[in-house]
Amino acid sequence: MIPDIACWLIFLLPLFSFLLISFLLRPFFNHRPKLSGYVTIGSIGISLILSIWVLIEVSKAPTLPLSIKPIEWVSLGNFKISFGLLIDKLSAVMVVLVSSVSLMVQIYSQGYMHGDTGYSRYFAFMSLFTASMLGLVLASSIVFLYMFWELVGLCSYLLIGFWFHRPSAAAAAKKAFIVTRFGDFGFLVAIIAIYLNVGTFDILEIPTKIHQLFLAGALSGTVITWIAIGIFSGAVGKSAQFPLHVWLPDAMEGPTPVSSLIHAATMVAAGVFLVARLFPLFTLPEAEKAVMVVASIGGFTAIFAASMGLVMNDIKRVLAYSTISQLGYMMLGLGAVGVAASHGVEEAAKLGISVGMFHLFNHAYFKCLLFLGAGSVNHATGTFDMREMGGMRKYQPWTFATFLIASLSISGIWPFSGFWSKDEILAQSLKYTPVLFYLAMITVFLTAFYMFRALFMTFGGEYRGGSHDKGHEVHLHESPPVMVVPMVILAICSFASGWFGVNHFLGGEEHGLFEVLTHPLPWVGLILAGLGIFLAYAMYSAKWLSAETMGRIFRPFYIMFSRKYWFDDLYEGVIVVRILVEGIFKLCHLFDDKVVDGIVNGLAWITVAIGGGLRKLQTGQLQSYGLAIGLGVIAILAVLLIGFYR
Repeated sequence: MIPDIACWLIFLLPLFSFLLISFLLRPFFNHRPKLSGYVTIGSIGISLILSIWVLIEVSKAPTLPLSIKPIEWVSLGNFKISFGLLIDKLSAVMVVLVSSVSLMVQIYSQGYMHGDTGYSRYFAFMSLFTASMLGLVLASSIVFLYMFWELVGLCSYLLIGFWFHRPSAAAAAKKAFIVTRFGDFGFLVAIIAIYLNVGTFDILEIPTKIHQLFLAGALSGTVITWIAIGIFSGAVGKSAQFPLHVWLPDAMEGPTPVSSLIHAATMVAAGVFLVARLFPLFTLPEAEKAVMVVASIGGFTAIFAASMGLVMNDIKRVLAYSTISQLGYMMLGLGAVGVAASHGVEEAAKLGISVGMFHLFNHAYFKCLLFLGAGSVNHATGTFDMREMGGMRKYQPWTFATFLIASLSISGIWPFSGFWSKDEILAQSLKYTPVLFYLAMITVFLTAFYMFRALFMTFGGEYRGGSHDKGHEVHLHESPPVMVVPMVILAICSFASGWFGVNHFLGGEEHGLFEVLTHPLPWVGLILAGLGIFLAYAMYSAKWLSAETMGRIFRPFYIMFSRKYWFDDLYEGVIVVRILVEGIFKLCHLFDDKVVDGIVNGLAWITVAIGGGLRKLQTGQLQSYGLAIGLGVIAILAVLLIGFYR
């Protein structure tokens, strides 16, 4: 049996790493920055070992969750908040996922961030980022989950704006922080509503007690629906779902390993995890409308984001829109099963979270690898613009091979891991939400097209340029082993993670190879993905079709996709500038200037005026004081005489 302290150390070790780097290594050993990287890698490596131990114990445990003694944090009469760990199958899978992906990113970062002046600061933030995500997936109380939730947001702000001297990085960090606040506000309101109506913060107790209160007539279905939507709004912000998706593409301003970690296993994964963690709440019959919202937004986001990925020329932005699209897939998977479960379909209830979380698990590895591959190409060329790349397969064979494996996996090509999890989402959406299934099938084609467009533009053909901002000749070369080895390990996971049995472990159906290959749906998905790859090859490798000609033919769509459906213009130009800055903020300024300051300044003016008048009475001249006293005495005597004779 695993001791309690081992479970606590999973997220405490990276937290200790952050404290050690921040308060000891940076101030006193700044001349040896590599120590910070070693401490971060060591702490997360031990966390991974402990996470695997937890996963083994969970797989053998007769009853779940594992019993971990909580720590009482606040006790005021009947009001109590305890900080405990929830160790079940979901958290066991997530801690292995987060710690393994983070470890690969930290090892890779030693090469990518070599020579950066903020080297120690980078690893301090990355340690805190990993600790926050591990704490989030382990928290048994929704209050502490929210605390780590906000810490994840803070760390993303710090890391997206890591190169804060760049105006674009500072703006992107602020944009991410502000946009996610809208979703987090809904989540916070939902937490308050849960406590006011249910009286508990315990994650496992919340769905059961809400259902009991509904049956007793103490809680309406409308309130339950809005609580579920409030929770989902937090997930919409963190996982960059429509309409709060606009922050994620701009988050590419941070270092590429940061982008890799955000897109694979931390920030954006938190939103999907939140829906999965509170999935029993979404499957209540009273929350049927809320879970339909989850499925609908997920299905729409998948195709919406994929369309924008078709025209981007920055390789990291292509991958960013890919992430938004894949997260939409996960939400669609969770929502589709949730809709059926809320209608009492026993088969769907048994599937539970397995459909969406299986794809999250596989996606983490191949998406992390794709970003690290993009960073490797940038390391050689000095640019992320695919129009200035080309021919990199000759100079970076390892990067090309690993990027190809990840691209095949995300496209859903058999036998790579993405095939198994994406096919499961397609199957369940066809069964329970047919309309959204067709959106998902179109997305399969689009995903394969934009990924292999990126592959052919980056690695195919001949080298077309490079960085124009460094002022020196670019020497094309393969990345050092410290960057290549993590990519190779992630490539193996991108191929094999679909065979690990995570789907079955989380309660999903286990399909044999023969069953899969004899069912028509996987073949339809493979044909669509193959057509997407073929079209990308025809346009960007064989040049049978001209990309410029296609752009002119479909110019309205090209403009709409490249302008991101004008959402940035709407948010930044209309909502932020005109409504907030020139509207609400200007009114607030006028109120502050004319009313608040006017009252304060008016009182000050009256005080000064009265003081000025009184000051004239104090001349400092004795003859004036004598005259005033004499006149005063005469006035008093006059009053007395008048009173006496009356």
